[in-house]
Amino acid sequence: MSTTTETISQKIAELKKKRNAVILAHNYQVPEVQAVADLLGDSLMLSRKAAETNADVIVFCGVHFMAETAAILAPKKKVLIPDLGAGCSLSATMNAADLRRWKAEHPGAVVVTYVNSSAEVKAESDYCCTSSNAVKIVESIPADKEVLFGPDMFLGDWVRRSTGRKMHLWPGSCHVHHLIKTEEIKQLKVEHPKAKLIIHPECGCTSTSLPIADKVLSTEGMVRYAKESADKEIIVATETGILDRMMKDSPDKTFYPANARAVCEFMKMITLEKVLWSLEDMKYEVTVPKEIADRARLAIERMIATA
Repeated sequence: MSTTTETISQKIAELKKKRNAVILAHNYQVPEVQAVADLLGDSLMLSRKAAETNADVIVFCGVHFMAETAAILAPKKKVLIPDLGAGCSLSATMNAADLRRWKAEHPGAVVVTYVNSSAEVKAESDYCCTSSNAVKIVESIPADKEVLFGPDMFLGDWVRRSTGRKMHLWPGSCHVHHLIKTEEIKQLKVEHPKAKLIIHPECGCTSTSLPIADKVLSTEGMVRYAKESADKEIIVATETGILDRMMKDSPDKTFYPANARAVCEFMKMITLEKVLWSLEDMKYEVTVPKEIADRARLAIERMIATA
């Protein structure tokens, strides 16, 4: 760690104490941001911690929909995101008007939306889910109910295959996970025949890679698998930022990105300097209008309640 990084990290620690703040960081954040975080995790874990924290200030090192979710669950807290430009290409594929039109085409259908969506979309939903609990949430819906699942069609397809349910899927996807291709994974398997393959269900190649995959897991599930398994070589099919945490947790293992170009530029917009500036200036606060937050909260709480 450089002297500059150490100095900034120390200033962050001092300000965090002064502000009674907690720093939550997603698994895809850059290593130096992960290093100053009080908690690293996936969307579900971070949402739970946002709801439980006793801190006055939440600095969310992730993308905008995550900070919105924290603001909905912790309305009395000040929720900050270090860069307002940290958006999500998947979330952008569906807005509230899109969902209302879709619902009108399928009256009476149950709406399940991936947490990678805006507060306005969540407000139009019956359930939110993450990749770690999407299957359980769909399984909890009565079999005679029509299901609309969005905005991620690849996660939706994985849920449909896992549950055997007939579901309507919104045609959205993550531009980063879309880069991960079965052909490249097969080549990695040839180069590293002893390596196990773990895949995030947002990947467009999930269905075609199933014959060679060892596990389909959420980001937090991937972290646990990498740490707890006896495997010494693992091919990881998701955004590459997660490999930093894996290598730190398991320095005796070797991890290969399924695609080294699978980097989310939105996640990487959060830097150590921006975390410091956020705490110094108390920027940028993320708020959700009460009428939207009140409607979205039920769908999010159903997500959190499903382990």
